[in-house]
Amino acid sequence: MSDAGVRRTTDQVPAPVSDVAARAAGGGPGAAGPPADPGAARRRAEQRAARVTAGVTELERRLADLLRGGLAAAEEGYGPWEETAARMVDAQAPGLAARVRELGAVTASGPGWPARLLEECALLHLLDRGWLRHEDLPEALAATVRSRLGLPSSPVGPPVRDRWLVLARYDTYEGRLTTRRIWLYGTESGRTALVLSYGGGGRVPELSLPVGRELDAEAMAYPGAGQLRVALGERFPDPVPSAARPPGCGPAEAAARYGEALRDDPWQETYPVTLCRVVPVPAGEGSWQLAEAEGGLALPVRTSAGSRSGLWRLVALSGGAPVTVFGECGHRGFTPLTAWPEGPGEAVTLC
Repeated sequence: MSDAGVRRTTDQVPAPVSDVAARAAGGGPGAAGPPADPGAARRRAEQRAARVTAGVTELERRLADLLRGGLAAAEEGYGPWEETAARMVDAQAPGLAARVRELGAVTASGPGWPARLLEECALLHLLDRGWLRHEDLPEALAATVRSRLGLPSSPVGPPVRDRWLVLARYDTYEGRLTTRRIWLYGTESGRTALVLSYGGGGRVPELSLPVGRELDAEAMAYPGAGQLRVALGERFPDPVPSAARPPGCGPAEAAARYGEALRDDPWQETYPVTLCRVVPVPAGEGSWQLAEAEGGLALPVRTSAGSRSGLWRLVALSGGAPVTVFGECGHRGFTPLTAWPEGPGEAVTLC
């Protein structure tokens, strides 16, 4: 899909959707307390699972009809996909609905769209089959399938206290919902983690952590294979400026890390990576890449119209010299989010 389309990232379902469903089931984030009637909560969960199964079965028929009739039928526009997405919302599978909506933009994404559409349909089919066989899957993978479908989940396990470096922060918009993604790096654990916060009705998300700061806080992980999302717990002193930087790697290892992440979560579009000692260089026809300073491999830079200013900040920061860049690496390229100069210097946001 072109960058003009909806940008899908490594998270799954907006918190408002998850929280409402979780409260309806008597648990999850935002729940007031234990369910008054565990039996009723179980029945509601079973009813939702049945609706999801019905929605998944309908989507499988829709994909089969598309492939049977030929991909040219997909050029009808957004209408059929919007209708199918609405049915997935009715089936209480918002994650499926979001992925279906994106299919409508693939046909307008330029040359090669049939191959891209087939790839997206294959991933949807894999997700559908995962749900229909989720009882046979390992628990971690089953949790990933549930989260990709949009079923609610809660953090698990004991909280882990660490000193978290704020690597990047950016907002995306879908309708009246604003999603804020904050990438953190645990300086003691060496773990990269994602924190999500939301603002509905045009409101700005409440959580705002400045890039380049370090906070002492507890975090709990969400379930799922390869899951990076965490929920922040107790925070201690206010975030303070930090000269720390995450350890980096080269383009080859960055691509390998993304490939390894796909083994745990085949629906993951990108993976957080820090590139060290790379130089932004033009690659022709207005495109750029991040190349190893010593020569060799490079990653194409993925930019949208709204992020071109960040690309120019990156080029200006480098000035032809190596830089350290944190971003999201995926099959469509590397999206730079934050950069540091080779010597001493503060983090520069690129998004």
